[in-house]
Amino acid sequence: MPFKPADNPKCPKCGKSVYAAEERVAGGLKWHKMCFKCGLCQKLLDSTNCSEHEGELFCKVCHARKFGPKGYGFGGGAGCLSMDAGDHLKAEQGVRTNGACLEPRVIAKAPPGEGCPRCGGYVYAAEQMLARGRGYHRRCFNCNTCHKPLDSTIHCDGPDKEIYCRVCYGKKFGPKGYGYGKGAGVLQSDTYTNGDSPSQAPRTTVIDTAAIQAPPGKGCPRCGGVVFAAEQVLAKGREWHRKCFKCHDCTKTLDSIIACDGPDSDVYCKTCYGKKWGPHGYGFACGSGFLQTDGLTEEEISSNRPFYNPDTTSIKAPKGQGCPRCGGMVFAAEQQLAKGTMWHKKCFNCAECHRPLDSMLACDGPDKEIHCRACYAKLFGPRGFGYGHAPTLVCSDSEPTVTYTEQLPFTGQKAAKGKGCPRCGFPVYAAEQMNSKNGTWHKRCFSCSDCHRSLDSTNLNDGPNGEIYCRGCYGRNFGPKGVGFGLGAGTLTMA
Repeated sequence: MPFKPADNPKCPKCGKSVYAAEERVAGGLKWHKMCFKCGLCQKLLDSTNCSEHEGELFCKVCHARKFGPKGYGFGGGAGCLSMDAGDHLKAEQGVRTNGACLEPRVIAKAPPGEGCPRCGGYVYAAEQMLARGRGYHRRCFNCNTCHKPLDSTIHCDGPDKEIYCRVCYGKKFGPKGYGYGKGAGVLQSDTYTNGDSPSQAPRTTVIDTAAIQAPPGKGCPRCGGVVFAAEQVLAKGREWHRKCFKCHDCTKTLDSIIACDGPDSDVYCKTCYGKKWGPHGYGFACGSGFLQTDGLTEEEISSNRPFYNPDTTSIKAPKGQGCPRCGGMVFAAEQQLAKGTMWHKKCFNCAECHRPLDSMLACDGPDKEIHCRACYAKLFGPRGFGYGHAPTLVCSDSEPTVTYTEQLPFTGQKAAKGKGCPRCGFPVYAAEQMNSKNGTWHKRCFSCSDCHRSLDSTNLNDGPNGEIYCRGCYGRNFGPKGVGFGLGAGTLTMA
């Protein structure tokens, strides 16, 4: 049997066989690498800028110029009217284009009522634009009056089953009169029919609902008219006309944010309400630093202002239940808590310097008073070099001016043998205990046996004699001795 070579696909451009090493694929066909170029501008293409049309290749620019929509805003860019179809880029006469038909294609007519409403041709999914459930060609989807290309955001469906841009729709079907049609400031009442003959503009009748009186107590509180749902505004459960809902004094138009219901069953803006019903005197009504009473006498101001007694310290409480400083009754609005006792807010200050305190600054002293931190440290804090307000050596009396036995470090009865602190022998409670291998210690006793340095779990060393040491003292007492140990490398010690 004679040898028959494998049948390779043919290039649509040159008609020769295409091998795998040089093939390019587009539109289901295989092309040579050098044949894979635009049919108009001869630009080499790749998979990102290739467009295939009826067996011919184009770059995206030439494809849009030849087969894309034409007109204002297309082709040459927005603002440029271009009808260029790329005729100057066509191949010279005699150049074979492999039978590609470059003439505009003829759109097949669809049955009546099924095609594009503008041209009557079939509309395919790739180019359809929808309006009122009907599909338009992309190039037919333009304004019926000015032929401006439209999209889904700016098109308006007219009552004559056509589509318009917003401007033309407003001119043709929108309201007429002062401020409409051609813009505010122009009186325009003309409307044109298809025969370009002027016709009478529609008349609009405005009904004044304030003239329709309601039964007593049921209408608008300002005018007494019937309030319908489209114009009602609510205040204190009553219905007002929108045009009547304004300040009683300055007639400023109100809304739900700035409206204030007055005690006279009327509505006011915030400024007029403050002048008429708010507090009066220095710093009120017209601003701080301005005395404003609006011509009211002191008796009228006092009668409108509720009476209250701001000095609650004068209301004495039962013994042991009032403020520890003044003995007055403490109410919930002004109470401050310290060590389970309730204080007045104005009494909650330092007993020494009278500085106002809060829950962050207050220190409960053993004398059942409250102090600021500085005064507490002066009265009850540690003394000596480095304490107080500066690192100054203070030599006070051996005992403080006030002695409290519960504050001394070693008082009371000692614990049973082996159950107390190994250093002092007193009982150790949970709030102050520190643990080591040899027992439970007081926090104040938990220090090195030699240098008395305070210890914690990171630098603790349990000695074989039952004591605790810092690392340096432990190494000095129980560590290895000899060259390189103890006092430092290079030192021979046999101590």
